[in-house]
Amino acid sequence: MSQTLVQSTPKKKTLKKLLQIIGILAFLGIAAIFSICFYVSQVGKPYLVTPETAPAVDAILILGARVYSDGRPSPLLQDRLDYGYRLYAAGKADRIIVSGDHGRKDYDEVNAMKNYLLTKGVPPEHIFLDHAGFNTYDSLYRAKEIFQVKSLIVCTQEFHMPRALYIGRRLNLEAYGYAAPDKAMYHMAYNHFRERLAQVKAFLETDVLHRKPKYLGNIIPIQGSGLLTQI
Repeated sequence: MSQTLVQSTPKKKTLKKLLQIIGILAFLGIAAIFSICFYVSQVGKPYLVTPETAPAVDAILILGARVYSDGRPSPLLQDRLDYGYRLYAAGKADRIIVSGDHGRKDYDEVNAMKNYLLTKGVPPEHIFLDHAGFNTYDSLYRAKEIFQVKSLIVCTQEFHMPRALYIGRRLNLEAYGYAAPDKAMYHMAYNHFRERLAQVKAFLETDVLHRKPKYLGNIIPIQGSGLLTQI
């Protein structure tokens, strides 16, 4: 009986130490995530603008979101487009980049965005389609490398804007943000949770990995005609 107790005691101590180590690592991991998210959220704060306070820039970048099967923008995407158009109408840029997912023939965010802006009276040559804007990082990277943009105003929702501005600024773009308000219909609990993970990913992409998008391509200067992108 005593021999059994002697043998079990070292095992319990080892298990206790292992659990302590796991607990410490978990705490450090959570602390690191919160620290990164706080850092990412602070970088873009000084660069939030309105049509009245925004500077003149090379382009307005509208980030893609869900499009319905009939080609209509979802309410979330329509808000982004409306905010981008306000900047355009205010004369902050005469070029608009619509960047989204057009990786399949049966799903096309960018042409839906273009068609919506055409109904607003934006000339087609002023609309540049980024067919490979599969995520926020790729959209901003491609704005700089493909369209040769140096300054831009990003249009997206409030919950998404800190990450977009963080990426833009870390890519050495003169990036500003005009944020559409968050709405209950956007399922904000899910979006806020998803954003925390995406902010960590953005930190790793920009500050650690310095990732390049899978798809780049030929340079199409923003000073030219957007018709070159409309295929």
